[in-house]
This record gives sequence, C-alpha cells and structure tokens, in this order.
Amino acid sequence: MQPFLPTPMITGVVLFLMMAMMPSTIKLSHGHNITTILSNHPEFSTFNTYLSTTHLAEEINRRLTITVLAVDNDGMSKFLASKKPTLYTIRNILSFHILADYFGADKLHQISHRSALVASLFQATGAAPGTTGFVNVTDIIDGRVAFGAEDNDGVLDSHLVKSIKEIPYNISVVEISGLLNSPEADAPATGPIQYNITTMMSREGCKVFAYLVASTSNVARIFETDIGSNAGFTLFCPTDAAMAAYLPKYGQLTEEARSTLLLYHALPTYTSMQTLKTGGARNVQTTLAGSGYNFTVKDTEELVEIQTGIEDTAKVTGTVIDAQPLVIFTVDHVLEPNESFDESADEKPIAADGGDRKSNALGRRWWFVWVVLAVLAGIVQF
Repeated sequence: MQPFLPTPMITGVVLFLMMAMMPSTIKLSHGHNITTILSNHPEFSTFNTYLSTTHLAEEINRRLTITVLAVDNDGMSKFLASKKPTLYTIRNILSFHILADYFGADKLHQISHRSALVASLFQATGAAPGTTGFVNVTDIIDGRVAFGAEDNDGVLDSHLVKSIKEIPYNISVVEISGLLNSPEADAPATGPIQYNITTMMSREGCKVFAYLVASTSNVARIFETDIGSNAGFTLFCPTDAAMAAYLPKYGQLTEEARSTLLLYHALPTYTSMQTLKTGGARNVQTTLAGSGYNFTVKDTEELVEIQTGIEDTAKVTGTVIDAQPLVIFTVDHVLEPNESFDESADEKPIAADGGDRKSNALGRRWWFVWVVLAVLAGIVQF
C-alpha cells in the first residue's frame, strides 16, 4: 500500500483551516508613540512638547509610515527666541519636519540617484500651497545626508546628525542639525486653515446633510467655531440615501430639535479613525448637542459602528477629510439621539387663522422632499 502523500490542494485546505481556527482577536498594530520615544531623550524635550501642544503627536502616532526630523532644545530655543511665532506657525513648521514616508539611517544613505523629494505632513494635509511642502533629501558625496525645503532655492541648510529610533517600516526618528528654512511654513499664521466643509461633504455624497447644516445658521456657526479650536472637530455626515430615508421624520421636528439632531453628528475634538478603534469595548463619545447627548462607538474589526440606542446601528463607510484638527466621516444612517426631542412640530398649537394642522404637516413633509430632489439635482446650491 502506497503511503499517503498530501497533494498541493489538500495542503492548501489544511493551511486554510488552521488559519481559520486561529484566534480572531489578533490585530496588526504599528504601535508607535512619538511622545514616549522622545521622552527617553531629554535633549529633545522642547520639540516633544510642541508636538503635543500642536496635536501633531497624535497625527504621527496614527500614521503607519512616517519619519520625524527632530531638532534639539538649543535649536528650538534659538528659533522661538528669534521668530516669536504663533502656535499655528509652530505647527506648520514642525509639520514640515515630519515626512510622509519611512527613512531609516540605511535608506537615507542609499537614496536612488542620491536625491529625493519627499512630501512632508505640511504638504500631505493640504496646508502647503502648490508643492512648497516637499523636502529635498540628498545623500552628499562625502557620506553626509542633507535636507532642505523645495521652496528655498535649492539650499540644503540642515544635515543628519544621528538616528534616534527606528521601527521598520513604521517610524523613523532622526536628529538633524537645525530647523529647515521654509518661507511658506515660516509665514506668520494667525489661525487654522479655513475649511469649506459643506463643499467637502457635497463632493463625497452628503449633499443633503451639507445643505441642512449650511441653512441652519446656529449649527453652521458652532461648527465653524469648533473647527478653529485647539481641540479640533469631528463630524459624521449621513449619505444622501440615509438622509432621504430620514427626511419625512426630520420635517416633523421643531427647529430646536433639528439643530440638536445636526449637532449630535459632531464631536468637539479631533478623533481619528485609530482613536475610534482603540477606545475600548464601550467607547462613549460626547457630542456637540450638549450634556447627555452621547453615543457609543464599537470596533468590529472590519468596520466601526455607532450605537445611539435608537433602532439601526450606523456604520462608518468612508472618510471625507482627515487633516488635524478636522476629520469628517461618512455614515450610512442618520444618528438619532436616544434622548427625547422637543415636541413635534405637528403638536404645536393650531395657527390663529384656523389653518389645518394635518395639511401644515403634509406641507412641511413635501417641502423637505423638494429640498432633497433640488439638492441632488443641483438646483439648490451653496
């Protein structure tokens, strides 16, 4: 009798079954923390402090591939004393020293054609006009590696000192001899970038929600204020299909309840996808709707769900923008608070002129249907 020899097909099936039986709780994680890395090197304490103050540390920690060009306390002190920059300018300058690619010491000395243009976080987040957020990295003939801003007339004004920490191929932290001179990043900045969130949402399939936000003045004003805050701003915009299904109910709400519903879709802090996923089994988020208006975020490994306590669970389906301090996600359901709204508009007293409440309610419903059709057809624009 011939001994049994597994065929390639049987071997493949066995391997598949073994993998399927492995614990489903295993997750891949890059797990780096720039604050912790630099805390072990007190000579970079000023640089480290400003990474946290400007919220760039969170941006670095959530990215899978990143290189940080760190400057020591002496270099930072000279810059702060001579420029006296605003916090927003400091953020722009430091973001210029964060490269959106991995460059360990070996890679820096093995650059193809000895030179490369690399996008910084200043470029990647859209803060830099044109291509002014690119950094020129050059391996000089004598073995040194030099750095310079693309918009600085080709001047390489800093060089590699040493490698501080490398976690291939997630994060590399290296020391450079001084801050890079970038006219755009150095330019005085008195406030955060101005974002037109209604335009952004409209382009990503949230036209109806964007229209309702823009046409509700108090909500639009609150959103604008929070986007400019140091804490940041997070928004979940329901898709047009989700809003179309909900609008008949929305049309029956009072003005106050409509504002509350819209504010319920926003958080008063910058909350990245990574933060949503790592908040624990019961990740409760407090919204801009006010005290008691919370919802729970659940990470199901495949996607992120939002549970409000009302009927369907909403799923995060995409990202409109993620550029700290602003992040906007799309969701497939309207987030409806579990808390009771004010009385329905249908329950308001009958008008003094004797108008019929039922016909008024129907009129309101048809008005919102018209809004949906007009917005989707492009008749109503904003």
